[in-house]
Amino acid sequence: MIKIPDSDDDLLKECEVQVYRSSGKGGQHVNTTDSAVRVKHLPSGIVTTCQESRSQHVNKGICLNKIRAAVAEKNKVKKRRIPTKKKYSAKVKTLKKKKIRSDVKKKRQKPDY
Repeated sequence: MIKIPDSDDDLLKECEVQVYRSSGKGGQHVNTTDSAVRVKHLPSGIVTTCQESRSQHVNKGICLNKIRAAVAEKNKVKKRRIPTKKKYSAKVKTLKKKKIRSDVKKKRQKPDY
């Protein structure tokens, strides 16, 4: 179970933030500002990136929301699978198919005199 602080400032203290130039459309503005953000949450090892906005601060906020969602997904408890029995008719059907397949293979073999 991974615990995450409620405030963004406390969460950022637990993270490693890298800023870089985003790629794609945008012309000169993209080429001159480091607006893309990569945030790594150190306790969980989750890495998120964002280059949707031209603002570094907005991208940081989006990354933090992605981290919160990923941690919530990791913290979900999966339901335990309960194995079920095969029905009698399904067992009989399977055995019948196996018998037919076995007979086909036996017919391929050389006769034993």
